[in-house]
Amino acid sequence: MRFANRVESLKPYPFARQAETLAKLKARGVDVIRMDIGSPDRPPAAHILAALEKAARDPDNHGYPVFGYGTPSLLAAEAAYYQSRFQVELDPQRETTALLGSKEGIFHLTQACLNPGDVALIPNPAYPAYRVAAEWAGADVWPLPLRKENNFLPDWNLVPPEILHRARMLWINYPNNPTGAVAGRKFYEEAVSFGVRNGILVCSDAAYCDVAFDGYIPSSVLEVEGAKSTAIEFTSVSKTYNMAGWRLGFLSGSAEVIAAVRKVKSNIDSGIFAGITAAGEAALRGDQSWIVERNALYARRRDLVLDGLTALGIIAQPPQASLYVWAPIPEGRTAEAYATEILESTGVCFSPGTFFGEGGEGYLRISLGAPTARVEEAMRRLRQWHLIPPVFPQPA
Repeated sequence: MRFANRVESLKPYPFARQAETLAKLKARGVDVIRMDIGSPDRPPAAHILAALEKAARDPDNHGYPVFGYGTPSLLAAEAAYYQSRFQVELDPQRETTALLGSKEGIFHLTQACLNPGDVALIPNPAYPAYRVAAEWAGADVWPLPLRKENNFLPDWNLVPPEILHRARMLWINYPNNPTGAVAGRKFYEEAVSFGVRNGILVCSDAAYCDVAFDGYIPSSVLEVEGAKSTAIEFTSVSKTYNMAGWRLGFLSGSAEVIAAVRKVKSNIDSGIFAGITAAGEAALRGDQSWIVERNALYARRRDLVLDGLTALGIIAQPPQASLYVWAPIPEGRTAEAYATEILESTGVCFSPGTFFGEGGEGYLRISLGAPTARVEEAMRRLRQWHLIPPVFPQPA
C-alpha cells in the first residue's frame, strides 16, 4: 500500500521506540525504573476526582459535547485562573479555547497558521512535537540553539535575514523541557517585541508553569503589555494538576489565532467529555494549596537525583522549575550510548538528550515523575554500578 509522503518521512516518536526496548528488558526479568517520561506519578486532588465521578454518573453527560471548544463555565474558569495566577485578563469566549491536551493543540495551531515554505523558529533541543507539527504543515524549521552559556535561552537575533523574512512562528517553552531552564519578564518582553517587529506569532508553551521550587514563580508571556497582538500561550492540567492522561489543555491569547484554531478543531474532533470538563473546572477553581506540597515532593526527588549523579562524577544544575534534571554526561560518550549503558546495566531508564534534537547531545534528561522510593532505588543502583557493575538476566 502506498502512503502519504508526510507519513513515509515521519520518524517514530522517540519514546515509542524506547518503549520497545523496555518491553524486551522486562521480558528478561529486569526491574526497570522509568525516569525518562514526564508523567506525574501522583493522582489529582480529591475534589477533582469527586467532580469527575459526579459528572460521569449523570446520564445526560455521555452524548456528544454541546460546546466543542469548551463549555462557557470551563472557559470562564481558565480566564479566572489567568487572572489569579498571572493578573492577565482574558475574554473567555474569544481569547481562550479548550484542547484535548496541548500536544493536539500544537498540531492544530500549526495547521491554522503555517503554509508550505513558511519557517518555524524552533529551539534545539525542544519538545519534538514543535518540529513534527511544523513539518506536517509543510513548513521549514530553523533551529535556535539552547546553550548552557546563554542559560538555555534562544538568541533569535542570530536568525539570518532571508530566514527571518519567511518566519511566521517562534516557539518558546519556559520552564523548559528538556533543560529545566527558566525565563524572566525581560525575556518575554524581548520575545513580544521580536514578534511585533517581524510579524511573527510567538508561541509560548507554559505546560510547567506551576511546577516550581525554592520559591521561584514562573511568569507568562501574556503578562507583557500588548502580548495578545502577537502571542499565544498553551497551558495544561497535565503537569499542574497531575492529570496528564485526562487530556485537557488550553490555548489563550490572540483572539484572531483562537478563532483560526477553533475552525481547525471543529473539523477534527467533537469536543471534550463532560466528566473531564467538570474535573478541569474543579481543578482550576478549587483549592490550589495542595500543589505546594506536591512541588516540595518533586524538589526532594530533584535533590536525590543531584546527589546520586555525583557518584558518577556528574554535576548538574539544580532546576528551579519543570519536571526534569538536565544532566551533562562524561566527555567522549554520546547521550544515547550512555543512556543505553545505564539502562542495560542498572535497569534505570533516562532519556538521551538527542531525543529532543541534536542540540541535546551531551546530556541526559531525568524525570522527577517516578515515586520517591523508586528514585532512591535508582540512585542506589547508579552508585553500585559505579563501584561494581551489577549483572542482570541476559537473553537466552
